[in-house]
Amino acid sequence: MADEQSGGGTPPNPPQQPEQPTAGPARGQIRHQDAESTTPREPTLAEQRARIAAEKRREEKERAELQAAEQKSQKRRRVMIGGGVTVGVVALVAAMYSASEVSNEANASEQYCATDQSGQPGVRDEDQFCDPAYVQSHGGHVSGGMFFMPIFLPGGGMGQASYRYAYTPAGVSAPPVGSPASGSSFTKPSGSTIKDTSGKTIQRGGFGINNKSGSSGS
Repeated sequence: MADEQSGGGTPPNPPQQPEQPTAGPARGQIRHQDAESTTPREPTLAEQRARIAAEKRREEKERAELQAAEQKSQKRRRVMIGGGVTVGVVALVAAMYSASEVSNEANASEQYCATDQSGQPGVRDEDQFCDPAYVQSHGGHVSGGMFFMPIFLPGGGMGQASYRYAYTPAGVSAPPVGSPASGSSFTKPSGSTIKDTSGKTIQRGGFGINNKSGSSGS
């Protein structure tokens, strides 16, 4: 009996060890995925909505930028057109003014001193006889647009000669001193350019009429 127990019988099976779990990634480690073999996951509904909203915002921003650029371009075009119109109007007015000035100069009346013969221009005389300072310094006087100069009469008496400013027709020069003042008038033409015998403008007609002038017989 003892021999059977200690003899060479089949030894009992050794106890089985529990299976060890397969090693996985440790906590805190990153698992790397192969981009070629990994199937991308479908976006969630929230991600899809966020993507659509972002795309809509981008489109609205682009549309607003295009509208702002178009409005700016239209404003620039209007300014350029308005500037061109203004320049055109200014150029037109300047051309009209220049043409009017040329016409006024060519059609100017001439003012000169003439004797008064019964209310009509008689003979052209020296312009100094229509100068108040000269007349008064030589014993004459001025009254109602007329200039009176003392003169010696034949036989030794004293008298006076009367003078007034006369005006030629438009575009006509004054006659020489001592010549008849035919065609002239003592009435100063209104709205016309008037020059004295030296060529100085004493009244400007047409655009910007200036009625300031020297002493006048009218």
